[in-house]
Amino acid sequence: MPFASRRLPLALGLILPMLATASDYQPPATHADGWQVTDARAAHWDLTRFAALEAKLTDGSTKGITSVVVAQRGKLVYEGYFNGSDAEHLNDVRSASKSVTALLVGAAIDRGLIPGVQARVYDYFPDKQPVEHADARKQAITLEDLLTMSSLWECDDENQFSTGNEERMYVSEDWLQFALDLPIKGFAPWMSKPKDSPYGRSFSYCTAGAFTAGAVVERATHKGLAAFASEALEKPLGITAVQWNTSPLGIGMGGGGTRYRSRDLAKLGQLALDGGRWQGHQVISTAYITQMLSPHAQARDDADYGYLWWRFRFPVHGVDQMAWAMSGNGGNYVFVMPSQQLVAVITSTAFNQRNAHPQSQEIFREYVLKALP
Repeated sequence: MPFASRRLPLALGLILPMLATASDYQPPATHADGWQVTDARAAHWDLTRFAALEAKLTDGSTKGITSVVVAQRGKLVYEGYFNGSDAEHLNDVRSASKSVTALLVGAAIDRGLIPGVQARVYDYFPDKQPVEHADARKQAITLEDLLTMSSLWECDDENQFSTGNEERMYVSEDWLQFALDLPIKGFAPWMSKPKDSPYGRSFSYCTAGAFTAGAVVERATHKGLAAFASEALEKPLGITAVQWNTSPLGIGMGGGGTRYRSRDLAKLGQLALDGGRWQGHQVISTAYITQMLSPHAQARDDADYGYLWWRFRFPVHGVDQMAWAMSGNGGNYVFVMPSQQLVAVITSTAFNQRNAHPQSQEIFREYVLKALP
C-alpha cells in the first residue's frame, strides 16, 4: 500500500494511524501481469490528493472501499488496498459484470458466430418455445435491445412490482425461461415511449436482459460463458484468476457477480479505452468497441447508456468530461475517461447501501480527477 500501512505508537500503548502525506507515495508494484507502472511524481500528479484519499479511507467516513487503482496512458500510477483487501483479492463486482458480457458479445460477433447486434434473441432458443405472453414484438427483440436495456419486456429492477424484477428471477429455477416468458410492458401516461425518448429508446434497467444476452453468447459459441470469456478475453489480457457464477441450470450469469482482481479490472478498462487493444494486440474489434461506447439510451437525467456501459460526466479542471463506466452494486466501478487517457478502478463491499455509489463517485471526482496533472 502507498500510505496507510504505517503506524505510530503513542502514549498509553495506543497505536493510531499516521496521517498520510504526499512524501509517503510509492509507485504501484511491478508484477508479471503485463502492466507497466510509472511514478506519479515524475508525471506531475498532485500527490496531496492521493494522501487525502488515504486519510479519508482510514477515518471511518467511508464504508467498504477495498481498492483504488489508477492508470494513465497505459501505465499504472496509483494502487491502494484497504479494509483487509490486497492485490490478489477477487472482487465481487456485481453488475459491473454486465459490461464484460457486452465485451463477450463483441468477441462473438468478431468471430462471425453472431451476425451482429441486430440478431433476434428468440431465434437462439427454439427449445424454449412456445413462450408465455406470445407476441410478435417479443420475437422481434434484438441483442441490441438487451445490450441497451431498452427491450419491450416488462422488466425493471428498480420497481419491486415489475414482473421481470431480478429478485423474482433468482427464486425461479429456469432464469432463461423466466426472461423469455416476460410480457410486453405498457407505458403509463407519465412514462416516455421509445419514440419520445432520447436516442429512440426507452431505458429500463433489466438484469434478466443482460443474463439473456450472455445466454445468446453461449448458444452462438457452443461454450459456457466462463469458457468463452477465458478464451476470447481473459487469456489475451493475461487474466489468470477469475470466478464466474451460473444460474441454477448452469447458464453463465452474464448479469452480475463475476469476480476479478483490481489490476485485471483495470485491464478491462484499458481495453475499452484503447479501442479493443491490449499491448498492441487487437482483442476485440475497434468497430465494436466504438459501438459499445456510444450513447444508445438515456438512463437517467445525468447518465446515458451504451452497450451495458454507463456514460457520466465529471469535472476536470473545471470543465465537464465524459467518462464511461462499468458499474455494480456496492459502489464497484471501472471508470474510463478518454479525454485524459485515464482508467480508474474502485472496488467496494458496501452492497445495498444507499451511499455506496455516491461515495465511490466522490472518490473518483474529488481525489482521482483532482490529482490529475
